[in-house]
Amino acid sequence: MKLSRALIAPLAALALFSAHAADKLRIGVVPGAYADSVAVAAKEAKAQGIDVQVVEFTDWTTPNVAVDSGDLDINYFQHQPFLDNAIQKNGYKLASAGTGILANVGLYSLKHKSIAQVPQGGKVGIANDPVNQGRGLLLLQKVGLIKLKPGVGYLGSLDDIVENPKKLSFVEVEGPQLVRITGDVDIAQGYPHFIVAAKAFDPSSGLAYSGIEDARFSIQFVVKASRTQDPVVQKFIRIYQNSDAVKAEAQRAFSNDKRLYNLAWVKP
Repeated sequence: MKLSRALIAPLAALALFSAHAADKLRIGVVPGAYADSVAVAAKEAKAQGIDVQVVEFTDWTTPNVAVDSGDLDINYFQHQPFLDNAIQKNGYKLASAGTGILANVGLYSLKHKSIAQVPQGGKVGIANDPVNQGRGLLLLQKVGLIKLKPGVGYLGSLDDIVENPKKLSFVEVEGPQLVRITGDVDIAQGYPHFIVAAKAFDPSSGLAYSGIEDARFSIQFVVKASRTQDPVVQKFIRIYQNSDAVKAEAQRAFSNDKRLYNLAWVKP
């Protein structure tokens, strides 16, 4: 895979660090709830003998490249369907070692106060990657704005829309950037944790949300496939999942609104 300079830079920085040791972990995250909760767990891990380096990325490609190459031990930014798609396309030898937060997605508008107000010919902001686009389309279908081909599920794309009664047009951008274009469209797929991180608008102002039925979209701790049972990796995940401070940070990061997230590892 040929990487742009923007993608090479974080990897070059990572190369300055020595290979992982048994009591050290390098974890790649994206800004917001995932980075902040991992940072909280890292403090508790240090007290238990694990030195954790948290590395932030602003894209959804480099963290998998970095784990696959060994520059990171773990990344924490993606759900299983996204990982499956990345493995299929790029041949990564990656796997999930544990489950984290389920971040619900929402539909947001800075122009309209209800789904019904979205006008004929309106513009919709939606994620440009295959899996997250499908997730956004399912939510648009759920609220009645479009209809998809039967059975496409979260792998649906814009080409799978079979009914679009309002003749909506779609603006495709990378998921983390959707918050930036919400004001420029009539309605946009949104990720509450990115909205909180950007301090752009009220993350609880969504016109509709997904929910626990989306459990397959829980964020995963992703490692090389050979390291899913690595004792240091598993120890860190246990620290994360059992930490009251992590739970409090997740609540803060999702604007103290239980509609915006679930702790997917906690059984109801």
